[in-house]
Amino acid sequence: MNHQDIYISLDIGSTSIKVLIGDITDNQLHVIGVGNAKSNGIRKGTIVDIDATVQSIKKAVDQAERMTGIKIDEVVLGIPANQTTLQPVKGVVAVNSENREITDDDLERVIESAQVMSIPPERELVNLIPRQFIVDNLDEIKDPRGMIGIRLEMDATMITTSKTLVHNVLRCVERAGLRIREIYLQPLAAGYFSLTEDEKNQGTAFIDLGGGSTTIAVFEDGLLTRTGVIPVGGEHITKDLSIVLKTPTEQAELIKKQFGHAFYDDASDDEIFEVPVSGTDATDQYSQKFISEIIGVRLEEMFELVLDELVRLGVRDLPGGIVLTGGVAQLEGIAQLARQIMQTRVRIYTPDYIGVREPSYTTAVGLIRYAHLEDDFYGRSPSETPVYATAGAGSTPPKKQANTSEKESNQNKTSVINKAKKLFDKFFE
Repeated sequence: MNHQDIYISLDIGSTSIKVLIGDITDNQLHVIGVGNAKSNGIRKGTIVDIDATVQSIKKAVDQAERMTGIKIDEVVLGIPANQTTLQPVKGVVAVNSENREITDDDLERVIESAQVMSIPPERELVNLIPRQFIVDNLDEIKDPRGMIGIRLEMDATMITTSKTLVHNVLRCVERAGLRIREIYLQPLAAGYFSLTEDEKNQGTAFIDLGGGSTTIAVFEDGLLTRTGVIPVGGEHITKDLSIVLKTPTEQAELIKKQFGHAFYDDASDDEIFEVPVSGTDATDQYSQKFISEIIGVRLEEMFELVLDELVRLGVRDLPGGIVLTGGVAQLEGIAQLARQIMQTRVRIYTPDYIGVREPSYTTAVGLIRYAHLEDDFYGRSPSETPVYATAGAGSTPPKKQANTSEKESNQNKTSVINKAKKLFDKFFE
């Protein structure tokens, strides 16, 4: 097997940490290794215990390594949408070449120009999404390379997040013995491949129902335009079941996965199961319909909060409907309940790859496919891709460049260009 075709993603979630090893041949992804460990030290998408998180990452990595025999040393990392801000930026440069043909060099300079604006010290640039290019007042250009012009402009959206959040994640990955070769905003990578072209263009809400939180990403005109996070997820459903059924949390989680149903009208009254009672040797019997009422009440609250968040984000209409994914989306009947509450079209997205045919793997799969999209666009192999140095919490993580003193002295400058340049692939595809 050619290791140059292998991509490894790391999805750090509130309830589980997933490591995915994928081999892409002829633009087809083949999942060859999976690691899935219970996530300790993370609450609502934020790291609260570095040591516990490091141990969870190591367990997931070890699982994937034992499955494939491949040593994992660098990963494609997803950053959660907590505390994310999207803001418009603009870059303007003069075309450099004598024949006035726009080249890759002009693109790099216009990217650098676009993010010259000052970023607050507590914020970190994650990605830059181009909206359009303008060549001598001709707008709505997607790829200006090869065109002739004097002035090149770019309208873009800058994505920034909390520097503390980013550097805590980097510290955990570093202490787990890994390097980061690419960083992407999770809903950007996952949503780009979960939505159809029509959905991305028309206006669609991509909702990732995670364990500790629910992430909302709105795509319009082919681009990510808004993000939001609600601190409610599948763990709250498990806790509700644990309290009402008077059973341990682990047992409540099993019951949710095995017998859970989100839509009360479709749940079965005949399916009866036994539930051990905490602190005793006794068991109680319940029907699927009974627990569906408990689950449904919590999900109704979650979907109402999603609607409130969409209003707060300024979303008035969703012609493309809603796409649900994430671990909670595996519950039977959840699409019917979501349609009833949100009064719009709803579908569930599940990755269609052997070994990961579950909505909970959507982000891990999206990270691999997004990284490959970049490499394919730039005509490079994964081994040639620059790697992030996992820096200390006090500095911005630079990209590793060629080992020359001149380039090392300019790491901070090139790091910004490289980060921003990453998002051109999806824009130019």
